[in-house]
Amino acid sequence: MDKYDVIVVGAGISGLLAALTLSKHGKKVLVLEKTEHVGGNCNSYMVDGFQVDTGAHAITHLAVGPLKMLMDNYFDYMPVFEDYGNYHIRTENSFQKVPSNLKEFVTFDMLPKKDRIVLAQAITKALTLSTFGVNLSKQSAYDSLPNNLSNNTYDFVDAISHFLSGKSMKETSVHRMLTGSSFVRDSVTQEQFEIIVGSKETPQHTESILQSILRSNFHTSLGTRLTEVLELSPIKSSIPHAFASISRFAISNDTAKAQGYPRRGLKAVLNSVLHSLPDTVEIQTDSEVKRILTNEGKAIGVETDQAYYADIVVYTGFAKNLPDIIEDLPRSYVDELGGIVQTKSLTVWLGLDKKIDEFNYIGSEIWFKDTPYWAMPISNYDSSLAPKGKQLAGFVFVVDENRSEGSEIKKAYDAIYHALPSIEKHVEMQHEQITIPEKAAVTISGKFADIRTPIKNLYLAGTDTDNRSMGITRAAYSIIEMLGAFNEDGNLH
Repeated sequence: MDKYDVIVVGAGISGLLAALTLSKHGKKVLVLEKTEHVGGNCNSYMVDGFQVDTGAHAITHLAVGPLKMLMDNYFDYMPVFEDYGNYHIRTENSFQKVPSNLKEFVTFDMLPKKDRIVLAQAITKALTLSTFGVNLSKQSAYDSLPNNLSNNTYDFVDAISHFLSGKSMKETSVHRMLTGSSFVRDSVTQEQFEIIVGSKETPQHTESILQSILRSNFHTSLGTRLTEVLELSPIKSSIPHAFASISRFAISNDTAKAQGYPRRGLKAVLNSVLHSLPDTVEIQTDSEVKRILTNEGKAIGVETDQAYYADIVVYTGFAKNLPDIIEDLPRSYVDELGGIVQTKSLTVWLGLDKKIDEFNYIGSEIWFKDTPYWAMPISNYDSSLAPKGKQLAGFVFVVDENRSEGSEIKKAYDAIYHALPSIEKHVEMQHEQITIPEKAAVTISGKFADIRTPIKNLYLAGTDTDNRSMGITRAAYSIIEMLGAFNEDGNLH
């Protein structure tokens, strides 16, 4: 009977990052994935000559953040990131960059001048409260606004809220709005990382992502931006962290700084992880874990069609589903997991027969009339994602689970062609995906699971265990927290 040091349940990006990092600490790891594919939402595939991602993605916090720390310390192969560009707002009559500092709010004429002033005041007030330690995670964006704003302004705030949390402005917290707009920034420096994780027995020598970008990236501006972010980082600045947030809003904040899109698409990140895995990691697909095995309150393995045993189990599936595969969890813990809120999303991929003027930009856009969406023409980052001379764009919508999928898809196409009426005649490929983009939505009432569970040596990881940032970056945050818990419990080194 083979016994492993660690069994990882789930081969999404969180599970694979858990396997990679733990194996680099000398662990023999088994990864079990119930589907036939690894990577979960971090993947790409071909549709009629176009390479689509599993949902549209922007990779955040690339300068001083969790993914950079994992890449620098554990990856053997580095993905190369293109400069993300800017976020834009599109209406029937205008197309402008989303304002992210006071100067930009003053000139953002999509909203009435009075509303711009009020919004700037509201953000400044929220930043000041956050500076002095006031918890804004339970105050909604809607409740923080005055009652006399125009419908356009409410639509704008609601669209940004859907983008950041998957929920309306009544369910999205002020704290989420501040962090998602980079007014308040989380970061992980190498020094912080080493305090959390400790030092590895065999240091990992990998090329810095900054060097990788600067040497070979098509858009050298990303390297410049990352240097600027590092120089302006509150950790390196003499200005206290909180007051630096207010200073950024007044002068220099840019939501797209230190963000990127991976060259060759999202699967480039997945491939970098897979190619960095040592031989001590075994992956089995089509292996659904039906039960986590315990003995005297301690995890000892898992059961699929057969039993596998290990000293430690890391579960990276949906935390709220954990009670389905493990017995005797405390009732209070089961109730806590049941409080996790999720959001479904619909991504519509359109392959166009030519490059169109409406998508002549690098970055993404938000349509804030009637139906909020987030759109990215990803072939602008890498032309190989579409056939020569053609263009690929993804449009992401929040799914109303009270409506049928068919009606939600029709509603999405209606919104796209309302916002961009000229593109319909150029569509030669269309493809829809309905996914749960993150295992927990960051809402006022939503819960997040802890890394540790009531079962000894059973840990959780994934986007329902950490509420910072989003997507792959949030998964990376959870892995660093998992490594920290392993280290504190004496299970890492």
